[in-house]
Amino acid sequence: MRLIPRDDRFFDLFAEMAGILVTSANTLQQLFADPSRLDEFQTNIKNLEHQADRLTAEANRKVDTTFVTPLDREDIHTLVTRLDNVVDLIDGCARRAQIYRITEARDPAIRLCSVLGEACVQIREAVAAMKKPQMVYEHGVRIKRLEEQADAIYHDTLGNLFAGTPDPLTVMKWKDLYDSLETAIDECHYVSLSLESISLKNS
Repeated sequence: MRLIPRDDRFFDLFAEMAGILVTSANTLQQLFADPSRLDEFQTNIKNLEHQADRLTAEANRKVDTTFVTPLDREDIHTLVTRLDNVVDLIDGCARRAQIYRITEARDPAIRLCSVLGEACVQIREAVAAMKKPQMVYEHGVRIKRLEEQADAIYHDTLGNLFAGTPDPLTVMKWKDLYDSLETAIDECHYVSLSLESISLKNS
C-alpha cells in the first residue's frame, strides 16, 4: 500500500488526447473528400485543437502540482507535447486548405489522410496498452509501416504533381498541403517512440 497515492488521472488525459487525434484526422479526411464543406470541417478541427490545448495545459499543471506522478515528469511532458503537436499539425493543414480555398477532392490527399487516421488509431490503442510494452511495441511497428506507406504515396504524388500540373500556383498549394500531411504522419511516429520508451521504462 502506498503511503502517498499516485495520481493516475494522467492516463485519462493521454486517452482523451489520443481520442482527439483520431477525431481530428477523420475530420481532416472529410475535409479533403468534400471541400464544399471546408469551412465547417476546419472549424470542427479548430475546436478539437482548442480541446487538445486545454488537456495539454491541464497535464502540465498536474505535473507541477502532483507530489507523486505515475510516470517520470519529463516523460509526461514529452508525451502530451507530442500528442498535442499532431493535433496542431492537423489543424495547420486544415487552415492551409482553407486559406488556399481548395475546391477539388484529390485522391492522394484523401489517401494520406487515411494513413494519418490509421496511425492515430494505432496511437490510441498504444496509449490504452501503455502498461504492456509488447503491445505498445507492436503498435509502434504498425505506425512505422504506415509512415513508410505515406512516404511512398508522398513521393509518387509529388512526381505526378510536378510532371502534370502546368500552373505553378496550383503546384505550390498542393505541395504545401502534401508536405503538411506528411509531417503530421511523421509526428505520429515520434509519438510512438515516446510511448515505447515510457512503456519499457515503467514495465
